[in-house]
Amino acid sequence: MKAFVFPGQGAQFTGMGKDLYENNESARTLFEKANDILGFRITDIMFEGTAEELKQTRVTQPAVFLHSVISAFCMGDAFQPDMVGGHSLGEFSALVAAGALDFEDGLKLVFARAQAMQKACEAKPSTMAAIIGLSDDVVEAVCAEVRESTGLVVVPANYNCPGQLVISGEVEAINAACAKLKEAGAKRALPLPVGGAFHSPLMQPAKDELQAAIEATEFKAPRCPIYQNVDGKAHTDAAEIKQNLIAQLTASVRWTQEVQNMLAAGATEFTECGPGKALQGMIGKIAAGKEGIVVQGI
Repeated sequence: MKAFVFPGQGAQFTGMGKDLYENNESARTLFEKANDILGFRITDIMFEGTAEELKQTRVTQPAVFLHSVISAFCMGDAFQPDMVGGHSLGEFSALVAAGALDFEDGLKLVFARAQAMQKACEAKPSTMAAIIGLSDDVVEAVCAEVRESTGLVVVPANYNCPGQLVISGEVEAINAACAKLKEAGAKRALPLPVGGAFHSPLMQPAKDELQAAIEATEFKAPRCPIYQNVDGKAHTDAAEIKQNLIAQLTASVRWTQEVQNMLAAGATEFTECGPGKALQGMIGKIAAGKEGIVVQGI
């Protein structure tokens, strides 16, 4: 069975999508439609912008979404998913590719999400850190200990693959947790260059803002099950998908569980649609030891 997966923020690079724009008329039409919807030429930033310009949340999220969705659309008949999933922002790309959301509605929601998250980031100093080489339960326990002792926010945010968990929260709490996790034997406890604490309670203002936009948008049943971040499980009901998407901003991304459930459902071929290869690396680690699993990009 074929699973198509879509990356999140962090996969962007200068020049992303330029070959699609130059060599595919359908892709060019969609990129220009996106420029009109957004009210600025995001293609100029994607194709020629600096890394710093691309890192702005209001640019990064629609840029990664556009590259991912248009890449999938340009596959034509080769895009025949039995299931789809996306990492954080990538869940929106997956929903559009699977027909649950129109392209225009998906882009508008992604841009609204990016702007709401940017505001939430600016409201309180916060960050994220990648913890490498510890079991999930150890990281969870240390986060709980720091929350208890400081009263500050620090939570597991991205369950990326075995031995790699990203934590999210207030800067002081992240620093305290990183120190304790290094003492506990983490190979690395590395603060990430991000603008805020994604997938944590600090995103509540963004969640409130995005909820209204999601509830006002028409969702349809996808052409195949979508595995969602909040519980890692397959969903096909449009109302359920909406609620899970709303919950996603303040909930953990359970990517490890999501891929494990895809494998259990019979997925043998994973194709990453979009910039970068981050998901291919994660899936390779999650599926380690299983025979006959193909992991690739397009």
